[in-house]
Amino acid sequence: MKSEDKPLLKERGRNRTRWTRWNPKAGKVPFRLMGAAGLLCLWVFLIGGCGAGTIKNMKTNIEDIKISSHMQKKEHHELIRILQPMMDRKEPLSSFRVFLLAAAYYEVRDYEKMFRTVDILEQQIGRGDVGGYGGNLTVYPQILRGYAYLDLGAFDKALAEASKGLVVLQRDAKQDNTFFRTQLIDLSCIAGIASALAGKASDADAHLKAIEDVTTVASILGPEKYIAMARIYMAKQDYGRALAAVQNPRAKVLGLYTAFYDQTFQELPKYFILVKCLYETGREEEAKNGYDQLLGHPQIRQIGGLLWPVLLDRARIARRAGDANKAEALLKEAVEVIEKQRASINTETGRIGYVGDKQAVYRELIALLCDAGRMADAFEYVERAKGRALVDLLAAQTAIAVRGKSAAVTGRTLNRLAQAEQAEATVAEVNDTSKTTTTRGVVLKLKKELQAQDPELASVTTVMETDIRTIQAHLQSDEAILEYYETERTWYAFVLTRKHIWATAVDGAGLVKDVQDFRQKLNRIGSTDYKTQAQALYAKIFAPVAGWLSEGKLIIVPHGVLHYLPFGALLSGKEFLIDRHQLRILPSASILVILAGKGSIDKPSALILGNPDLKNPSYDLKFAEQEALSLSRIIPQATVLLRDHARADVIREKGHQFGILHFAAHGVFDPENPLGSALLLAGNGPEQGFLKAGDLYQLRLDSDLITLSACETALSVVSKGDDVIGFTRGFLFAGARSIVSSLWKVDDQATRDLMVAFYERLPRMDKDKALREAQLQIKKQYPHPFYWAAFQLTGLPK
Repeated sequence: MKSEDKPLLKERGRNRTRWTRWNPKAGKVPFRLMGAAGLLCLWVFLIGGCGAGTIKNMKTNIEDIKISSHMQKKEHHELIRILQPMMDRKEPLSSFRVFLLAAAYYEVRDYEKMFRTVDILEQQIGRGDVGGYGGNLTVYPQILRGYAYLDLGAFDKALAEASKGLVVLQRDAKQDNTFFRTQLIDLSCIAGIASALAGKASDADAHLKAIEDVTTVASILGPEKYIAMARIYMAKQDYGRALAAVQNPRAKVLGLYTAFYDQTFQELPKYFILVKCLYETGREEEAKNGYDQLLGHPQIRQIGGLLWPVLLDRARIARRAGDANKAEALLKEAVEVIEKQRASINTETGRIGYVGDKQAVYRELIALLCDAGRMADAFEYVERAKGRALVDLLAAQTAIAVRGKSAAVTGRTLNRLAQAEQAEATVAEVNDTSKTTTTRGVVLKLKKELQAQDPELASVTTVMETDIRTIQAHLQSDEAILEYYETERTWYAFVLTRKHIWATAVDGAGLVKDVQDFRQKLNRIGSTDYKTQAQALYAKIFAPVAGWLSEGKLIIVPHGVLHYLPFGALLSGKEFLIDRHQLRILPSASILVILAGKGSIDKPSALILGNPDLKNPSYDLKFAEQEALSLSRIIPQATVLLRDHARADVIREKGHQFGILHFAAHGVFDPENPLGSALLLAGNGPEQGFLKAGDLYQLRLDSDLITLSACETALSVVSKGDDVIGFTRGFLFAGARSIVSSLWKVDDQATRDLMVAFYERLPRMDKDKALREAQLQIKKQYPHPFYWAAFQLTGLPK
């Protein structure tokens, strides 16, 4: 590459702006290693330590210099290649080398191996091997774990590690050296970012003050100090102060230290902070130039957590400038970056303090495609967005079981896929373009194998593309899909039949409040003031698509707040939506393909759990017990377990034996921890009887129907990314064909009557029709929607 072709980086001084050129051939690489200053201190002291001691010590020092130089050059895989076999052979490794190995795993984002290596480091430190060469490694286990937890989005754990490290640092470290100050900066940075992202602004400010008070006189800590401050300001979304920190002229290395310290060591993350702050503070032309330089840098594509936010912002700039083609290309590249990894829950939060919303990429692209009238393309990206949201959320919160008769084969495919994705990441890191196509081809092939072997597992571990024609082929001639999607500015409604797709923007202004108000009014039993809200919501979100829908079967795929909406209770005037349509719910349209591939269930027996004994009379459900007994007279081969026999461990151990599982019990929804939402069953102690949503991803039930005749069991936590996770999605993963669940705390007696009516009809009609007719019957008995509108069917109708 000619000098004039090399990407530029902007350096700002007190009275000047200067552009320098990257040198990709230089031995030191422009990428910020976590704890760079601390590692550099050790590296400098290694050099100083070579002049004293025995020949053996000198040889060890020289070897340590050589090994640590791989970290300085960003040759992380080479460093792993050297040190990991030594550890595997149980050769004695100094804490310094174990630290280097753990830091290398952090840099390649292999967090599992990083945590394992950090544990070894902590054990060695506990035995007295705290470092050497003038440095102290005592708090580096907390620093490494803290930065990793930031990247993984576990901000509470990051804060706990940083707090522990700060206590140890103040107790054990000498406070008059560079090592203490760089460790103080790292730990305060972690704590500050975690506090800011947890909404604890005053705590974040306290950690900012601690960093601000660190002296950088006659040291290499200028860049560390001011970039740490900028990252905390980024986490607080205070882009003006972040910009001032990253541009501070004191963020320089001075004097003799410049012989050892390459300031480009930190430049990519630092430059991203600079450009992002320019963008967020309205200096769009400067930001445009900066993003173009970042995209032109040969190493940016090695750091997916930085690349996709750069592509997103640059696409937004292009779109506002009227260049839709460029914006589309940039956004599609960003989607590819996001979807390359099976579960890319990691971010660059620890490096830049910025938590990007990957769903924003999809929203921007979908809005662009809709504006261009390309509704089929937009619909396919809506489905990919929902798939990505689920993959990320589950990867962050729970382990996924590999189950079933072919579990061994599927497990091997999953492991091979993980190895192939790691190989793909390695190829990207070393910038080996000759192998890019080959490694990508292997990944795609293994994803298809996984989808064929276990579609449910593939749906929660990878994002598979499902084209619109495949979804249409799985629709019956008399049914349609109505799918909603919210972008940052507009709500869209898509209608899909076997032969057509239509889409339109709908009025989403104030929709969250409208749904909340509607639900509150539905709980005012005896009042009719819900009708005004029911009609207003119908006019907003359903009337614009009503002309494309014939009466009959309707599959609704909600988004965001619409997951909380009882669609059957929407009012067109004199009739409810349930009067005209046979409704069922799906979490995504693509799951229709997975459900259609399920075979029939040859399990005629049913397991009914009713009124579990929760050791508190206030939780007793008189009518739930009656409901269970009534259903046992309707369903052949039914096993009824009541009170203390209605236990969670029965489901875990024997649930797979039954075609129908019915829970007449309490359910609770935890919006802060959706996988902690639980069905309250009997058990030996507190929470032992809880069947939690997270447990379902470890079970294989293969039931034809699961009925959750309990409170709030259809509810799931939702966000702009449609991160829907709760009982219904969990039971679908566990193999259920259909789930009946509720949207609010339902009247005990009305629920009993509705369930009896539903099961009485089930032998002679489809599930969605049986549920609709049962609801219409209860509506005659209890006209207010509170009594009948909460229940919904998710999954297959037959």
